[in-house]
Amino acid sequence: MVKDSRNTKKLVKMEMVLLISFIALIAGFLGGIIFSAFKMDNSILPTPVMVSSEAPATQQAFTPEQAEEITNLENAALESPENANAWIALGNACFDYNQPGKAIQAYETALKLQPENADVWTDAGIMYRSIGDSEKAVAFFEKAQEVSPGHEMSLLNAGVVRLHDLNDQAGALVAWEKLLQINPAATTAGGMPIRDFVKALKNQQ
Repeated sequence: MVKDSRNTKKLVKMEMVLLISFIALIAGFLGGIIFSAFKMDNSILPTPVMVSSEAPATQQAFTPEQAEEITNLENAALESPENANAWIALGNACFDYNQPGKAIQAYETALKLQPENADVWTDAGIMYRSIGDSEKAVAFFEKAQEVSPGHEMSLLNAGVVRLHDLNDQAGALVAWEKLLQINPAATTAGGMPIRDFVKALKNQQ
């Protein structure tokens, strides 16, 4: 299973879309056998066919407890501006509370201090995708690969965004096949094998 330093909860929100996409993919494949023509639609999260059911995230209001936590983390980061971990903690909290703009700012500050941190490049990429900037998201996932070749989470997400945001089947296959070379048993957060997605995608070609 693909993991990162913040465990797998980052993929929970995309897991249902992934499952629906896989079902749609198989349905589309069977439909292609029955009918003479089949054309894949643009999609957003991992696996072909189906227009995304999840729009880019929007900023949400903090609860009082969340606002207090964010304020405390912001103060900690500002008090120790050279402490990358303080900025990462702030970015992670904003990630969890669906505040992509604030998360990106915190992560990019952290990356100036820890440019070799592939997890943060990946987290920032996910946040860019959530505001609709899929090209920037892929660039950040590629940067994660540059600083940490074989980084699994960035490969998984690169495939997701290339396929469903950018309609780049070939690029998605490259990312996921590389992931399977590193970890043949790679799965999504919910345990769905990546190799099944690769197989289904190849069947669509």
